[in-house]
Amino acid sequence: MAVFSQDALNPDVRKREVFGWAMYDFANSGYTTVVLTAVFSAYFVGGVARGASWATFAWTAALAASSVIVMLTMPAIGAYADLRAAKKRLLVLTTIGCVLGTAALAGAGPGDVAWAVVAIVLSNVFYSYGESLIAAFLPELARQDSLGRVSGWGWSFGYFGGMLTLGLSLGYVLWAQGQGIPAAQFVPVTMLITAAVYGVAALATFALLRERALPQPLPLVEGLRPAGLRASAARLRHTWQQARRFRDFSALLVCAVAYQAGISVVIALAAVYAEQAMKFTQTQTMALIFIVNIAAALGAFSWGYVQDRIGHRLALGTTLVGWIVMIALAAMATGPGLFWAAAVIAGLCMGSSQSAGRALAGLFAPQTRRAEFYGFWTFAVRLSAIVGPMTYGLVTLLTAGNHRLAIASTGVFFVLGLALLLLVNVPRGQAAAENADLGDAGDSGARRAPAPAR
Repeated sequence: MAVFSQDALNPDVRKREVFGWAMYDFANSGYTTVVLTAVFSAYFVGGVARGASWATFAWTAALAASSVIVMLTMPAIGAYADLRAAKKRLLVLTTIGCVLGTAALAGAGPGDVAWAVVAIVLSNVFYSYGESLIAAFLPELARQDSLGRVSGWGWSFGYFGGMLTLGLSLGYVLWAQGQGIPAAQFVPVTMLITAAVYGVAALATFALLRERALPQPLPLVEGLRPAGLRASAARLRHTWQQARRFRDFSALLVCAVAYQAGISVVIALAAVYAEQAMKFTQTQTMALIFIVNIAAALGAFSWGYVQDRIGHRLALGTTLVGWIVMIALAAMATGPGLFWAAAVIAGLCMGSSQSAGRALAGLFAPQTRRAEFYGFWTFAVRLSAIVGPMTYGLVTLLTAGNHRLAIASTGVFFVLGLALLLLVNVPRGQAAAENADLGDAGDSGARRAPAPAR
């Protein structure tokens, strides 16, 4: 069987379109790799905030603020995207917002805390919107028995985008340091590099990816825009009222809040931990993140095939065990060797666990509510992005900067996620999604795209 088999895709989907979809993961991975993980997070703490005792907490608070905004708005945006078949149009707008916000980070120098906070909040909000909208295309492209591998294709390809952006940034940083240029001058250039790669790579997505959904009937309310907003709100209320019908999707969301909180710590604070606890230089940290991305790409790609073979819950649970091992190694590491081993494990688990969760959410999403359900998925992920990094930040604040204790406390999130995963019944959750589609067809008579092959 071919590695990239046409049999994994729905009948009207071609590989070039999946390539276009995966290119968005390629495009936006540079943002998480360079801005949130490798470069700007550590620069904010040590450069913009000048190493103040509150700097790590301020960074985590800025990320938390962006997550609150996304939590309050993304479910409604998802419902609107479903009703108006507007996923792709909204994706274009949110991409522009993130690219501009990332470029704005270039204006943050030492002492410019307010500017940096505003720019990181706006860029991360738009990044999160785009991440949710692109995920909602997954069930349209992949057969249900191939969601894991197709999700893995995109996620693994995305890490190569992160490596490209990081590699270009690292090359420039090494040159700049050789010229005696300070971080306050070379870090802003890496932000411009990241914004440029994001914007250019996303053009392939907009050119190749199709919007298969069809607009659904709106209530007869005077004025088109109010009708769409009110219809979105009504759709959300209806879903909340029927939450018990989607008990396994709800259990998955609670589970995701727990384990994604731990992942959020690694993404947002890996560079901070490497430099503050392990005394890595910025160049060493960037090299470390580069290796992590290689491991993550391999993990996401290979684990997608394993997931479709052994089952979604077992696959996700196995990665959470790996995360627990990784946290233990990182907390015990006193030299670079053990810490590098922990970093490789983190990479393997990061790609596989995030891809597995995205695929499982797609399995539980009714056909006519995909963007809406991925909006709820984003709600959970953003909540975790508050809980995880803020917990880390609070521990460092209360312990006079004890990063080793802070990373050890992160292991609790993965243990809790593993326990909560036991509440998820995959066949029952899939049946609930299929029954919801039948109910929607009987209740609304809305026009929709053909159901994907089972």
